[in-house]
Formats: sequence, structure tokens, C-alpha cells
Amino acid sequence: MTRPAPITSLQNSHVKRLVRLRTRREREQEGVILIEGAREITRAAASGVSLSTLFTCPELFSPEAAQVAPTLSALPELELSRAAFEKVSGRENPDGLLALAPTPRAALPEPGPSAVTVVLHGLEKPGNVGAILRTADAAGADAVIVLGRGADPFGPNVIRASQGSVFTLPVAVMDEQDAQDWLAAHAFTTVACTPDAPRTYWDAPLTGRVALLLGTEHEGLPAHWRATDHSVSIPMNAARGADSLNVATAAALVLFECARQRRAAVSA
Repeated sequence: MTRPAPITSLQNSHVKRLVRLRTRREREQEGVILIEGAREITRAAASGVSLSTLFTCPELFSPEAAQVAPTLSALPELELSRAAFEKVSGRENPDGLLALAPTPRAALPEPGPSAVTVVLHGLEKPGNVGAILRTADAAGADAVIVLGRGADPFGPNVIRASQGSVFTLPVAVMDEQDAQDWLAAHAFTTVACTPDAPRTYWDAPLTGRVALLLGTEHEGLPAHWRATDHSVSIPMNAARGADSLNVATAAALVLFECARQRRAAVSA
């Protein structure tokens, strides 16, 4: 069978659709997500995401993309020219692979006795959300809850920043009341991460079912989310003017302290 010629026109309907799908509103209207990059597509497929269409540009293939592309041969594929692929890509140096998939509808798992859930309130920067997802995955967290209309956890930039971890752990978008009800129903100890807390994060009990609550860097958590079982802070070298950390860095410190305390409890 003759392989179809690559799509070259920037006015092609597929190209124009992919450009539109870079906006959250268009993705939500269609109920689809864009997954770009060999690593991200591989992790999505391995996690059970049902990829629907593959767009390729062999001229742009990285060594990893060249290895991954043949494993996706069962998918409907459309080849784009270099110019067309660069038009739809959100990256400076795309690797020539992009896939469409239905928007995941992750259900929160039944939490175990030592479950760790990360709750993100109002985070708007995709890089921060993606980095927290990647760290939560690495530290062994069980789920992430994204509250409200912050950064789209399944947006292309979050997927990229998470290196595909958004597909390997449950990520649920919830309204605040539903999240509070779920945490209460499962008897989570809630831990607010806030700069003005008197207790440092390594002194707080972080074993058992724990929900780590993180807000934006400029506003932090609202009052009704700071009324928790524990509030923790990260000590700063105030003598040099430091008064806060990037929220993704703060999340990493507290998540790995959770992991340390759990390992210590098992070893005791």
C-alpha cells in the first residue's frame, strides 16, 4: 500500500485543529488532550491511555522517537512536513511525535493506611504543576488533587514538565468542597504548607494517611485550607533576604520528608 504524502499545507484542517487544541477551551470542548514527545507518549500508552491518532515528522525524529514510532504502528498515523509539525508543536526542538487521546478521567484510589495525597490550590504555572506531579510520582505519593481552574493538569506544558508522570499516578480535578469531603471521609491528616507556620516540616508527623496542601507562591493557601491538623514551614536564611521557595521545590522537600519518615517507621 502506498504511504500517503505528508501534510505540507499550514491551512490543512488537521494542522488547524491541532493549533486550536493548544488552548484549554478547545481541548475541553472536544474532550481530548495533546501528548507531545516520545517519552510522554510512551508513558501514556504504558499507563493505559487510549491513544487515538499519531502525528509524525520523521525529519525531526530524535533517536528516542525513532525507536518509539514503530511501536505505535497500530495507531492511525498522519505524517506532517517539518513546517507543519513545527506549526502545531509547543516545543522549540520537537522530536517529531505527537498524539491525541481522550481526556483521562482518573478516579481517586481507595487510600491505604499510609497513603499520601497532594492537594494543589490555585497553581497557575504549568511548569510548577508538572514538576510537582513528577516529584510526587518519584516520592511515591498515591494521588494528586488539583482544585478549581488553575493550570490544566492535562495541558501540553504540564504533561511535558511532568515527563509523563501525570499518566502514572491518579490526578483528579475537583472542586474544593468535594476534595474536603473526600479527605474527611478517609480520615486524612491534613498538612498545610505555609511560610508562617511555626513548626518546621521535618518536625511534623507525616506518617499514616497524609494530605499535603500547597497554594500559590504569591497568595498561599486561603484561610479555610490553613485550618488543618498541622501547618508546616521550611526554614529560610532570612539574614540574606530569602523568604520563600518555588512551590515545586517546597513540595519536593516535604514529599521526600514523608518518604523518609515512612521508611524510618517501617525500619523501626
